[in-house]
This record gives sequence, structure tokens and C-alpha cells, in this order.
Amino acid sequence: MSDPIRVLLADDHAMLRAGFRTILDIQPDITVVGEASTGAEAVAAASALRPDVITMDVQMPDMDGIEATRRIVADGDVQAAIAIVTTFDRDDYLFTALDAGAGGFLLKNSGPEDLIAAVRVLAAGDGMLAPEVTRRVVQRYATTAPEAATSTPSLEFAERLTDREAEVLALVAEAMSNAEIAARLFIGEATVKTHVSRVLQKLGARDRVQAVVLAHRYGLAR
Repeated sequence: MSDPIRVLLADDHAMLRAGFRTILDIQPDITVVGEASTGAEAVAAASALRPDVITMDVQMPDMDGIEATRRIVADGDVQAAIAIVTTFDRDDYLFTALDAGAGGFLLKNSGPEDLIAAVRVLAAGDGMLAPEVTRRVVQRYATTAPEAATSTPSLEFAERLTDREAEVLALVAEAMSNAEIAARLFIGEATVKTHVSRVLQKLGARDRVQAVVLAHRYGLAR
């Protein structure tokens, strides 16, 4: 049996952290390894505990969750995937969180099953955005002229994809997980992970969410 997914909870409301801990700790494949009530505590705990996934509130004392996310992502020794969990369904939070390096965005009024799914998806290396959030991301970024965007690879990188890598990217753009892609293409999940890693490298994309944006921008999505 593989090791459980290690989760760090960052939120300034103790009751909410307790609720998240209760939901997650009863899952056989998930364990909460720590909590943080401020952004600064989240940064320190991420470095000390090395969690696999961090649930990050936005509005916290000392340092907000967006800046905490940015600092954690910049720490090369921390490989945690970060899900922004907030009460506020605001575009400025969404886009600044994605720019900071968050791999997921979840509203606090989501159900317990959504929280559990988000942790598992992020731990597996997949990006996690609700469908309505994905639509907003694509609408915001896919129509941006490549030359006007920052840290955007040129089209020549996309042209370097093999036929199989382009096929995998198209399925990633449909918000399919590695397991779902493997089943669709009749290949092993480990092979899918290899293809996804190569796609990210060739596109110069930080994560799957950014790869989805680029796939739509360059017409590589179905």
C-alpha cells in the first residue's frame, strides 16, 4: 500500500480547519500533517513538513494566501500542490492564484466530496479546476495574443510535440485525469505521466492548468 497523501491546512478559522481535518483524516489514503492560521505559518509549515497538498485560504493575517502560495512555489525544496480554498468567487483571486502557481481553486461552499477529490487529484499531479472556473480561465487567457502574454512559449515549442503528445495534451485540455487518459488511449498511466511531463517541458508550462490555457491559445485543444 502506498503512503497516504500528506495534507497541510492553511486557514485563519480554526473551526474550518477542524472540519477539513475531520473530512480528510477519515479517508484511508489521506492524512493531515499540519495546520497554519496565517500565510507566514503556511510558508514555514510547508518547508518543515513537506506536504503533498496544501489547502490555502486567501484572506489570512500576516501574509495572504496568494503571496504564501507564491513563496512556497518558489521554494525548490517544497513540491506541494496548492489548492486555493476561498469563500469568494472572484476573478482577481482566481487569476492571481493561478499566476502565483496554485494548481487548483475550490470554493468553501463545495461539498466534502469535492475537497477529497481535489486533494487526490492534486496529489496525482493533475490540475483541479471546477468546470465553470476552467471556462473562465480559458476565456481570460486563450484569447490573449501570445506576444502580449508573459512567460508564454512560442508556437515552435507546440510544433515540437509528437503526435501522441499532442493527443495527450488535447485530452488534458478536456480536464481528463491521467487515469482517464490512459483508459482512453489504451496505454499505461505511467506512460501518460511521461507524456504529460514532456508536454509541459516542451511548452514551457508550469503545470497542467497552464498547459490547458496554452492548448486553447494555440489551437491544440479539441
